[in-house]
Amino acid sequence: MNRPYIIMHMVTSVNSKITGEFLNTDAGKVATDEYYRINREYKADAYACGRITMEESFTKGYRPRLSAYKDLPAIREDFVAKKHGYYAVAIDPHGVLGWKNDIIKDEDPGYDNAHVIEVVTNQVKDEYLAFLRKKNISYIICGEEEIDAKLMAKKLYSLFGIKKLLLEGGGKTNTLFYNADLIDEISLVLCPKVSDGIDLFVNAKFNPKKFALKQIKTYNMQVMHSIHLRKTRIK
Repeated sequence: MNRPYIIMHMVTSVNSKITGEFLNTDAGKVATDEYYRINREYKADAYACGRITMEESFTKGYRPRLSAYKDLPAIREDFVAKKHGYYAVAIDPHGVLGWKNDIIKDEDPGYDNAHVIEVVTNQVKDEYLAFLRKKNISYIICGEEEIDAKLMAKKLYSLFGIKKLLLEGGGKTNTLFYNADLIDEISLVLCPKVSDGIDLFVNAKFNPKKFALKQIKTYNMQVMHSIHLRKTRIK
């Protein structure tokens, strides 16, 4: 393929919520621990999340003061700041995330030391592109008004050499990849709770024949891990 092998890896409630109070229960904490452990075992080249997930997990709501970059050159073409070996792919169509560094620092080795790649559209402001270049943060432009997921996948492969990508939400981002027919494997850690929260998919164009169950395991008699493969990849 001329794109990464893409694994959607998520922890969910019984009713397919990926956020909510279920995560704060004892079973939810077990499920979360297993989710992070499995994340590390995949040994992917990169992980991808939408703007909201990246903001909640890493940038914590910080916004750059773009007026400080209005006099710097903004080059509206893909920018490969460095070849790093491990990447955090931020799907941020309009360019709003306030990164303070080009490398993510996190206690979990599954997320630590990842070089940030911003995925934006042509709606992004020149000042934001100048901000990214100043911070030595890579970016790729994928689409006019909405993210072109297939183009993004090709660029991640060709420009950065990403061969295995973990897709980790949120619901709109999962759907972006699913509707573009880019998900090769679905890994779900199921917590036996019903909850409110954000759905695993939002307005997905479902095809019930696309995936088949490959494997299922239980942990601590509380949570279940299932792996589903695209039928074209089952051997």
